Amino acid sequence: MTDGQTRPGTTVTGPEAEHGAIPARRVGRTDLHVTTMGFGAASIGNLYRPVEESTARATVDTAWEEGVRYFDTAPHYGVGLSERRLGAALADRPRDELVLSTKVGRLLVPNENPVGNDLAWGFDTPDDLTRLLDYSADGVRRSIEESLERLGTDRIDIALVHDPDDHVEQVLAEALPELVRLRDEGVVGAIGVGMNQWEAPLRFVRESDLDVVMLAGRWTLLDRTGEPLLAECERRGVSVLAAAPFNSGLLSRPDPAADTHFNYEAPDPRLLAAARELADLARDHGTVLPHLALTFPLQHPAVAAVVTGQAKPEHVRSSARWLSTPVPEAVWPEAEKIVEGVL
Repeated sequence: MTDGQTRPGTTVTGPEAEHGAIPARRVGRTDLHVTTMGFGAASIGNLYRPVEESTARATVDTAWEEGVRYFDTAPHYGVGLSERRLGAALADRPRDELVLSTKVGRLLVPNENPVGNDLAWGFDTPDDLTRLLDYSADGVRRSIEESLERLGTDRIDIALVHDPDDHVEQVLAEALPELVRLRDEGVVGAIGVGMNQWEAPLRFVRESDLDVVMLAGRWTLLDRTGEPLLAECERRGVSVLAAAPFNSGLLSRPDPAADTHFNYEAPDPRLLAAARELADLARDHGTVLPHLALTFPLQHPAVAAVVTGQAKPEHVRSSARWLSTPVPEAVWPEAEKIVEGVL
């Protein structure tokens, strides 16, 4: 999927760039393009609850059938389970038709103190392995080599440094230069960082040669704190992958419940009230709140894809349907008025 004439964030059309009803956008200054809907594979790594092997496979298959061609995973997700499952599910798909991203910074090593499961890290899977933080050059190369084996592929299209919140200097000095070397060698296609905050990625964008940033939860319908990062990315030709568009639950259902979560905590009452207003607004215009939440991030020109976690085929179908259906234009000015009242 290539189109050297398009800028980051530009929607590409034509037989190489469209899959079903989901268009593709260019990643930074590279020749990679990602479908505007990305498949987040943390859930099939048994995030919070077990997912049957057959369900995990069916979920990936459904994503492919719906036109998704961008898939994101990490060693962290289920201590390798997500990578293994995703690799197996995509093994028979044309490799040049898909874009695969994984992450570096956490090596998987034997667990000397297993308790039986990995729920302390949020994954309902055996804990015979555990994570070793390693943002060194050697650690980065080793991580990529091990991910290639688990995924059963010969290259990683997008390699992201995973959550280096307390390791910014080492990442600038070691991890990112090593990813540049791997990119030059053709082992990876594009490089970047994946984080839940925007401040450190802003520094990485300014001080290193990134292609892409995965930003989780900071550019959503009800969280705009990542706006300075997106503005800088747009100026520098760096793409943004907007992950966690539902802010861990508040925006994921047509009717936000009182026991929902916002960034993994109970939401501020004002945010909950705003989410309910947005849900009413969506309903008045013939749609639902998750449709607005999925579509909002893609309005920024720096955003190449919105990445959502999927655990069941029906989740994939719903997301694909929403992202292939335009939100009525009249919704957005009214939505902004609601959001301005709480942000």
